[in-house]
Amino acid sequence: MKYRGFPLILVCGAWGVFWGAWSALLPAVKDQLGASTADLGAVLAAVPVGAIPAMAVTGRLARGRERDALLLACAAFGLSVAAVGWTSSLVALGAGLLVLGAASGALDVALNLATGRAERETGRRLFQPVHAAFPLGVILAAPATGLARQLGLGTTAVLAALGALVLAASASLLLLPLGRGAVGAGTSGGRRRWRAAALLGGLTACALVIENAVEQWSVLLLEDYRAASALAASAAPAVYMGALTVGRLAAQALPRLPRRALYLVAGLGGGAGIALAGWGGPTESVPVSLAGFALTGLALGPLVPAILSRAAADDPSGALVSGVSVVSYTAFVISPPLVAGLAAWLGLPAALSALALLALPLLARAAVAR
Repeated sequence: MKYRGFPLILVCGAWGVFWGAWSALLPAVKDQLGASTADLGAVLAAVPVGAIPAMAVTGRLARGRERDALLLACAAFGLSVAAVGWTSSLVALGAGLLVLGAASGALDVALNLATGRAERETGRRLFQPVHAAFPLGVILAAPATGLARQLGLGTTAVLAALGALVLAASASLLLLPLGRGAVGAGTSGGRRRWRAAALLGGLTACALVIENAVEQWSVLLLEDYRAASALAASAAPAVYMGALTVGRLAAQALPRLPRRALYLVAGLGGGAGIALAGWGGPTESVPVSLAGFALTGLALGPLVPAILSRAAADDPSGALVSGVSVVSYTAFVISPPLVAGLAAWLGLPAALSALALLALPLLARAAVAR
């Protein structure tokens, strides 16, 4: 049977659709529960709290049964998405998000493990197109959710529809011809493998800290510091995600692009882009900031899938992919308080520009990569 990577792309796209829709639903969730911004922020922290231990456990249990693990994780994620829509208090929302975070973390690791095994079994490069589906899903879902809210659909109905979409995507995995059983231990064992996971995961986290900062703070930067309209400001995450998708598809079209070049482009372009986006200036610099966000996404986009693809190739057991996934996810825990602390000290524009320092480890890696 000829292999097709579409089920993996569908799952990753559906995953992105939820997170894009969720960001657009947050104002409605806040109003529905009568929560303050601080209360909602505290409750949202339940997502990474649930995700990180689930990622570690999934990474250990899913190896050798990647398709089944991804199917279960995706189905659990779809059910948890629908369940969140029925919460009626902050406590219930926190519990629901804890479960949702665990399911999302499990899906993250299982998807990377399944994609890595599919690459090894088929000899095809899949990480770039699979990971390109996530930002595309975010771009499409956010405005569609805004339209649904404008038409009068409540959060329960929207989340139920999103849950059904994720469950439908999970069903496509039944068509994924993926092997079963334990695989080789790879070229790196024990401590050496985990040192590699810490290094590669740390480099991945540098890119993801910047990515999370753009997702969470770019709109605020343009509205409060560039005097942009709400419409113009809301374009910032979409511009970044669009460039992220283009970068990954471009890397897929250039199979001979060396890893050293990817680190160099990510370090130079990602660092320069986020510095440009933050530095900007007054009102007239809105296009400059948008250009900076676009450059950041274009340069950083191919790096994370390339690192995961190489980890899958170097360690057929999947332990390295799992380790990189878990270590890199800490970026989503670190990024919000890091940017908030820098913003309180330097102001938000300078705080975002300061994230350009995270490009230095990528440039150092480019200098020594072979």
